[in-house]
Parts: sequence; structure tokens; C-alpha cells
Amino acid sequence: MYQNGHYGAALLFVAPTGALLIAAGFVELALMAGATAVALAMVPDLDQRVPGVTHRGLTHTVWFALLVGVLTASGTVALTITGPVVSAMTGFIVGAGTIASHVAADALTPAGVRPLSPVDETRYSLDLVKAKNPLANYALLGLGIAGAALGVWVGSTVASV
Repeated sequence: MYQNGHYGAALLFVAPTGALLIAAGFVELALMAGATAVALAMVPDLDQRVPGVTHRGLTHTVWFALLVGVLTASGTVALTITGPVVSAMTGFIVGAGTIASHVAADALTPAGVRPLSPVDETRYSLDLVKAKNPLANYALLGLGIAGAALGVWVGSTVASV
């Protein structure tokens, strides 16, 4: 998928987390989670800018997702606006989940992904759309925006009860 599709996948992923945070009264943390997800959405594709690194290689694995989750958790605790446990959990979920959403979106394409490499080299592909398909990318972006809006509405509604 391309940039718009990955932004949509990240928003779609983070929407339930944002809804829970808003419902629990952590509105600022929910906003930070959404912004972080969008900021991290394209990180796995930085592999295309590093000479000698294979595209959809290491940066498209669960191991990289876990690493980004740990780093994001650490950063979130450093910027804590809630307790350290809630901040760390949110940071880890958003960091690891955003990378996982990128990998999942790439699994929609014929090229697929090898998310467990180098432990398991099985390639996973749903072969639904080409990565460059503008309709698919904008549809995923639209779903992500709709999901985020729904998450804000649900979280706000629950918080006001």
C-alpha cells in the first residue's frame, strides 16, 4: 500500500484505543495516540531509503513492531500526561500496533509480507489489490478516518454517561 492507505490502516487500528482512552478521561493521551499512529505509519517503508536493506524485510516483521512498541512506550512515559503505567501501555500498544497495521495493509497486496522472518520465511498475501491502487489506498484512508471519528464519538458518549 501507499502512504494514504497506511495512514488509514494506522487510524483504523488506533480508533478503539482512542475510544477507550477518551471514555476513561484521558483525552490528551488519546490525541497523542492518534498523532503518534499517523507519525509512525510510514516508518517500515524507511527501508527503501537505506542502501542494502531489503524492502519489506526486517522493518515489516513482528520483531520490528515489538521494538517500536518498546521505544514508543519509553517515549510516552518520558512525556507522561497520565500515570506511567497507562502511558507505557498506551505507547507500547500504539507503537507496536501501528507497525503491525502497516504490515497487515501490505499483506493485502500480491507481494505480501514475511512477518516472522528470519524465524519463519512464510510469505503472507491476501492478493486483493496492488499497492499502487489509488482506489484501495483512498478507501483504506476513508475507513481509517471514519473509524477514528467513530472512536471519538463512542469514547465521548461513554464518558458523558
